[in-house]
Amino acid sequence: MRTKRITLFAGHYGSGKTNIAVNYALFLAKQGLRVSLGDLDIVNPYYRAKDSEKELSAAGVKVISSAYANSNVDVPAMPQEAYALTEDKTTHAVLDIGGDDRGALALGRYVPAIQEENEYEMLFVFNRSRPLTRDAQSALGILREIEEACRLPFTGIVHNTNLGRETRPETLLDALPALHELEKLSGLPVIFTAARSDIAARLPTEIGEVFPITLQKTIW
Repeated sequence: MRTKRITLFAGHYGSGKTNIAVNYALFLAKQGLRVSLGDLDIVNPYYRAKDSEKELSAAGVKVISSAYANSNVDVPAMPQEAYALTEDKTTHAVLDIGGDDRGALALGRYVPAIQEENEYEMLFVFNRSRPLTRDAQSALGILREIEEACRLPFTGIVHNTNLGRETRPETLLDALPALHELEKLSGLPVIFTAARSDIAARLPTEIGEVFPITLQKTIW
């Protein structure tokens, strides 16, 4: 798996991007790297990276989030320390970006520094099980909306078609035609497929690189 200093995960609501961001931050920490996780999703009130702060902190991952995270206040405000995500070159930064174009606006202030360093991956999380991304054309529309809002181009796709705890290997395999069409339409490569750990071991090699994940608990 290729690793850049800054990795951004973005996708529509329910794509699973936050769960992947948390797992990816823990994965990097296990490699002995200094890691910070920036929760820039100021739109989704249901599951945020901050919900996993205890586990992340225990693994040595610093969580940076809005003071309004896990509250009913929807304000696109990030603490001053969030600038360390782009300024501190000794730390690997994982960023969880909001689920639509409005949510992606929170990333805008960090884009110049990200582009200047040019050591980033911006990954679109594709989940064919979600209502607004059931086909490649719809997913491409969401992808372009996010790019336009944050002014940062995607560099790859993460396949994360799932039904939560009801996910089976067939759930992922049945989504492959739509995934490959999205790959062709967008011109972006599929970097990996995220799958629950017990399912990951049962997937055929044709699916490509697999990133095993653990479903995170929510506080709701």
